[in-house]
Amino acid sequence: MIQIKKFTFNQVQENTFVAYDETGECAIIDAGCYYENERQELDAFILEKQLKPVRLINTHCHFDHIMGITHCKNKYQLDFECHPDEAILVEQAEDHGDLFGIPMEPVDAPDLFFQEGDQLKFGNSYLQVIAAPGHSPGGVVFYNHEQKILIAGDVLFYGSIGRTDLPGGSFERLTENIKTKLLTLPEETVVYCGHGPETTIGFEKKNNPFLT
Repeated sequence: MIQIKKFTFNQVQENTFVAYDETGECAIIDAGCYYENERQELDAFILEKQLKPVRLINTHCHFDHIMGITHCKNKYQLDFECHPDEAILVEQAEDHGDLFGIPMEPVDAPDLFFQEGDQLKFGNSYLQVIAAPGHSPGGVVFYNHEQKILIAGDVLFYGSIGRTDLPGGSFERLTENIKTKLLTLPEETVVYCGHGPETTIGFEKKNNPFLT
């Protein structure tokens, strides 16, 4: 059974997740740990739970979601995985950080790419890739059908959706993907968002002003 640990990191209050199961294998998702104490917090949890990181995966690659990629790659000898359409954002991370007044070290290009429909496996578990661009050019969400868990990145928030005024963004594309690919999931699906608190598909169907 998948368990999810959430960390809120960096100046943008980005949510980084560790998904793990009974085998001890885990996936680090959207590593945004920027400060040394944040990296120590992540490492301490992994050590405490005696976890073995086997995947380093991203819902998308805006700068606040990749601040900890280099640390995790080096610490745990992992390949950095994302959708191929996100690679351009990795290249531009320093420039985007500058726009927000946040110095960014360069991040190496992704090592591996996944596509919609792929199952990203760790231990006895998996997360299925669902493409949902619109906040970013190649944004995805990760879904586990059996447990009804959705790790949504910046696609869907509690009562809101991802901003679409950044390069590669499209309000029409994002809302269409949310309505056709996310809101069709079971209403009890728990949504772990890239910023802010968790929500459920049922709550957003009824209450999200961008979708009702």
